[in-house]
Amino acid sequence: MTTALAAHVLSLLVRRKATVAVAESLTGGLIGATLTTVSGASAAFRGGVIVYATDLKARLLGVPDDLLAREGAVHPDVAAAMAAGVRRLAGATYGLAVTGVAGPDEQDGKPVGTVHLAVAGPAGALWPRDVLRPGSRNEIREFTVREGLDLLRGVLEADRGEHSG
Repeated sequence: MTTALAAHVLSLLVRRKATVAVAESLTGGLIGATLTTVSGASAAFRGGVIVYATDLKARLLGVPDDLLAREGAVHPDVAAAMAAGVRRLAGATYGLAVTGVAGPDEQDGKPVGTVHLAVAGPAGALWPRDVLRPGSRNEIREFTVREGLDLLRGVLEADRGEHSG
C-alpha cells in the first residue's frame, strides 16, 4: 500500500512538473527509500537529508538554534523549518519533513508516538500535520512514512498546478 501511495504521489508531481525533497528524523530515510522503490522516481524526487541529530537540523537545514533550544527537536515549528530548509537546500518545489518520538523513551518531554510533519511549498506555503500514534517503534516509523506521503498527496491534489518548477 505504501508503494502504491508513493507511486501516486510521484505521478502527481510529474504531472505538475514539480519535485520533492525530504528531511527525515525519526524515519531515518524510510520516506526517501519508499519513494525510490518506484521506477522513474528520479523524474520528481530530488533527494533527502537524514537529520537524526538535533544539531544537524540547524546546521544542514537552517532550523533556528533558539527554536531548538526552547522547544527541542520534536515540535511543529521544527518540522516546518525542516521542510522549508530541505526545499531550499535541494531546489525542490516541495519539501516534506518529519520529526517525532519513535521510542522507546520520551524525548524533550514529548510522549512516544508524537509525530510532527510538514510540507513546504512555493511562496512560503506550509501544510502542517501533528499526530499522536501509539504503537511499537517500527509501527510509529511505518505510520509516519504513510502519513507523510498522505500529507503530500493531499497537498498535490488540492494544488491545481499553480505551483510548478
